Amino acid sequence: MPARARHARASSALHGTTRAAPDGGPPPVGAAPARPGSRPGALPAGLLKACHPAPAAAVTLFAAALAVASGRGVAGSALTAGAVAAGQLSVGWCNDRADLRRDLATGRRDKPLVTGSVRPAAVTAAALTALLVCVALSAACGPAAATAHLLGVAAAWAYNLRLKATAASWFPYALAFGLLPAFVTLGLPGAPWPPVWLTCAAALLGAGAHFANVLPDIADDLATGIRGLPQRIGARWSAAAAALLVGASTVCLVAGPAGRITGYGFGLLALTAAMLLGTVRAPGRTPFLGTMAVAGADVLLLLLHGAGPP
Repeated sequence: MPARARHARASSALHGTTRAAPDGGPPPVGAAPARPGSRPGALPAGLLKACHPAPAAAVTLFAAALAVASGRGVAGSALTAGAVAAGQLSVGWCNDRADLRRDLATGRRDKPLVTGSVRPAAVTAAALTALLVCVALSAACGPAAATAHLLGVAAAWAYNLRLKATAASWFPYALAFGLLPAFVTLGLPGAPWPPVWLTCAAALLGAGAHFANVLPDIADDLATGIRGLPQRIGARWSAAAAALLVGASTVCLVAGPAGRITGYGFGLLALTAAMLLGTVRAPGRTPFLGTMAVAGADVLLLLLHGAGPP
């Protein structure tokens, strides 16, 4: 649907002027979600889709790679990945539950809560359960590591519940991603802090992912009152910001560690530049997918030279 049409439908729904759908058609925009059917597996499928599985998996794999590169071992890496996975699930479910009214207003048929394949109460319960699991698994990594991780998860929840509509919308992403390396290394013997270059690279990647992820939804966000920093500066500048931030993250990863830059490092810089130039003006979720591809290459670089404390 064109952005202008979505904007009109959103404004209509928010002001209570949406027409009812014909019999047998989809539920009207702005109406309450339909009741989930009794089809076996509908609830798990709905919850899976509502948790934002792709970003959750990407962040979990990023944390697991950091743990392996830092020498956490099999058990420590599994514990780290489990805590991050639980935290990401809680954040994803919190996001969809908090956005339900706006998603209804804009007719987001890709959202399980809008289509009625899962109830709001089930998503709320899932988010709180995942959060409790996240707290327990984080605590098992030690008090310092748990503090770092739970602060990042709290920042993500604050984004969902309030900060996404402010000019500080980028900050929770930068803080949560920037604390991931600390969560990993603070679980090592002696609880060392990660190198500064790694913290900076993670924070820049998180901020860049925020700008890239918001791009497809800027029109709908503005129609429903969301005025985060990307919405305030517009799609073109947000795409440029995403490219610059992700590129700066790669520079930190390549140039930060001691020693000479390897051939892989130079190749990664060139690949990152080419990929970001190719996606900066691309439509839809292409910039976000490009960001995730660069993040995957960055993770490979971490595994090649390690990411342990200084």
